[in-house]
Amino acid sequence: MSLTDVKQEIFGDRTPSVLLNDVSLNYVTSVSRGRGLFSRETKRVVHALQPLSLVAHEGEFIGVVGRNGSGKSSLLRLIAGLETPTSGEIYASSQPTLIGVNGVLNNDLSGEENIEMGCLAMGLPPREIPEVKQRVMDLADIGDAIYRPMKTYSSGMAARLRFAIMLANSPRITLIDEALSTGDEATSKRYSDAMKELLGEAGTVFLVNHSAQTIEKMCTRAIWLDFGELVMDGDARAVARKYRWFAHLIANGEEARAAQMLKDSKAEGNLGYVEDSE
Repeated sequence: MSLTDVKQEIFGDRTPSVLLNDVSLNYVTSVSRGRGLFSRETKRVVHALQPLSLVAHEGEFIGVVGRNGSGKSSLLRLIAGLETPTSGEIYASSQPTLIGVNGVLNNDLSGEENIEMGCLAMGLPPREIPEVKQRVMDLADIGDAIYRPMKTYSSGMAARLRFAIMLANSPRITLIDEALSTGDEATSKRYSDAMKELLGEAGTVFLVNHSAQTIEKMCTRAIWLDFGELVMDGDARAVARKYRWFAHLIANGEEARAAQMLKDSKAEGNLGYVEDSE
């Protein structure tokens, strides 16, 4: 059987864009115990991401949910190539682009100047920048602030501008870490439309967001992580609603019910597409 036949058997007509094969990520941290002359330092291994395998395809919008410390951002950083996995291999069909709220632009330049600088840094020809700049300004929608220095922006405004700049180059694999959580409903609609345009051009999007409702509304598939372990992978609506109920139990102090739900959800594992009966 040829390589083409093998790929066809595994993936069918869908084209894989990101593949993680048994990927894990561990950190070694130092822990100090005691004080003064009696203090001693020990090493502790933190399992940020336990061995995980998954395949993302062109045209998929994949949401990533989970409690704080579950490895969501670590997963995106691994795919982007900003972290080296402790084990396993990662393959991508093109260079992934990571967009994060904490990304830093030049605070002394105006938003408009940052757009021009960002477009040039991404390799866009100077002749295309005026048209692209207008699209970025429309997507960011921060009004006259676009002409003011970045240091006068709120964190939300800076995040929206960075998100818009990164999308100017239409990356084939886009990794978004909480950037869509800033802005009102109209802003979210523009972001959603921009994502649909990317997906329509055979792109792949990963979105980390603390709002399960956002994942349910925008994504086609969702991955639920809990302290580095894969809990569920499947239809976005089904996974998001499971996670939202789990988070509700945790918030209300129903630890035993939450633990049982987590155990049951792990047993279900890969949901595939689930038609909601509601």
